[in-house]
Amino acid sequence: MQTSQRSDSAFSWPLFSRTPLIGILRHVPQDILEQIIPIYLDAGLTTLEVTMNSEGVEDMIRYVRQHYPTQLIVGAGTVCNQDDLQRALDAGAQFIVTPIINRDVIKACVNVGIPIFPGAYTPTEIYEAWSLGATMVKVFPATSLGPDFIKDVKAPFSQIKLMPTGGVSLDNIGQFLWAGADGLGVGSQLFDKKMIKNKDWDALRRHFDSYVKALRDR
Repeated sequence: MQTSQRSDSAFSWPLFSRTPLIGILRHVPQDILEQIIPIYLDAGLTTLEVTMNSEGVEDMIRYVRQHYPTQLIVGAGTVCNQDDLQRALDAGAQFIVTPIINRDVIKACVNVGIPIFPGAYTPTEIYEAWSLGATMVKVFPATSLGPDFIKDVKAPFSQIKLMPTGGVSLDNIGQFLWAGADGLGVGSQLFDKKMIKNKDWDALRRHFDSYVKALRDR
């Protein structure tokens, strides 16, 4: 696998830290993506993940990079192998998220200097991902683990950045952040399918606002 670092691909940590939530878009067509992004940005959200199993994912990543080069950070999710990684990098992804630990993918990201958030479930997997060079570890699925798991893992591994994903919602954002989460990954709970299907953009904006308020009231 041949990869090269691009000078325009830098992940903006100040932008992410402003609203440390990654919205996960899966199976959403590009025309809907184009309508959602301005609402997403107006609400104060800054970071977007498009999964590699979404049709047209590469074009969507390129679209975001071209039209929102400084306002929005865009990355690729569900990167499971080096072929996925190469496609994501070629499209201009600014960070990589995996549902699993793939040593080759993690090492390749470290080599080109792109943030990598691999998925891990147990303390052993979390430490392994961090040892391989993970920028932040995606604790997945967080649904059955809950905030207390994050707090317990943070006790011995305070240096490891954790991003609970799966099961994060308005009801528990504050608990996860209190427990020590450094970021959050939110998919269907954030991108409400009914609102999107009905193109109820006003409702979606209010929904996004609720997440931003929950983050900033922590």
